[in-house]
Amino acid sequence: MGDMTAATTGSRRVLLAAPRGYCAGVDRAVIAVEKALEQYGAPIYVRHEIVHNKYVVQTLERKGAIFVERTDEVPEGAIVMFSAHGVAPTVHEEAARGRLATIDATCPLVTKVHKEAVRYAKEDFDILLIGHEGHEEVIGTSGEAPDHITLVDGPEDVAKVEVRDPDKVVWLSQTTLSVDETMETVDALKAKFPGLVSPPSDDICYATQNRQLAVKQMGAESDLVIVVGSRNSSNSKRLVEVAKLAGAADAHLVDFADEIDEAWLDGVTTVGVTSGASVPDVLVEEVLEWLSRRDYADVEIVKAAEESITFSLPKELRRDLRAEAAALVQDSATEK
Repeated sequence: MGDMTAATTGSRRVLLAAPRGYCAGVDRAVIAVEKALEQYGAPIYVRHEIVHNKYVVQTLERKGAIFVERTDEVPEGAIVMFSAHGVAPTVHEEAARGRLATIDATCPLVTKVHKEAVRYAKEDFDILLIGHEGHEEVIGTSGEAPDHITLVDGPEDVAKVEVRDPDKVVWLSQTTLSVDETMETVDALKAKFPGLVSPPSDDICYATQNRQLAVKQMGAESDLVIVVGSRNSSNSKRLVEVAKLAGAADAHLVDFADEIDEAWLDGVTTVGVTSGASVPDVLVEEVLEWLSRRDYADVEIVKAAEESITFSLPKELRRDLRAEAAALVQDSATEK
């Protein structure tokens, strides 16, 4: 057997981040698709992946959701749902032209940023939107005021930013970035534009912030951090970066437990586990099982915050569910 290293003497452990996984906006969006399928029957068209998670998308497809990239892919008169990342006003117009019934599952925290963009554009500010080019959320927010918004994709973008009036400039941000990354960009912008206005509230969402906080605490003590999440999930990718910056020797993003490479465990005693905001906990459970079969059975929770936020379902869906409930009450009264 060779010598007994620490890794084989039962000192292997798993640090499990809390909070992790589903945030309120994702939970609401996924339930909205399920309820819409129950209420109106399949198919329900969803413009863009409802949330950035492979497993969730595949599960909803099996139930009758059809994911499309463009509004013109939806047949006239059908129901289309907008994803949690939000859409530009032009998309609402396209849906109206195609006589589509819409259900808007945009996360309320993203909607808040959209409203800020509209307000600052009305006041004729130059808006510097900190975010990743091509990300759906950035496309949606930019669409609210395309003539006023300039995308700033990290501190290295700051040098080329130009504004009309340095005293009328404000920054906004994509909600799923890392706090540190955003503040680094904000600091660089402030150095260039001392009159830069900050948004009324910090736009990094509470869930992104809390998940990163937990990973910072965990990463410092972990030899390896496994982040469960999809590659197109901005907040999941950030968790990998945050783990490495916090001191984890190694960190990887996996969609499923079977993507873990046993070689990652070489000489590893402490494995940190977390998941992005669009990841159902069943996928994390599978990772924990995979690790326990390899003697990483001792699980400690690293708790960084309490979360109790919930959002009500999209208003279009609430209205129809209420109407159905009222009709059922009416029917039972008539039968009596």
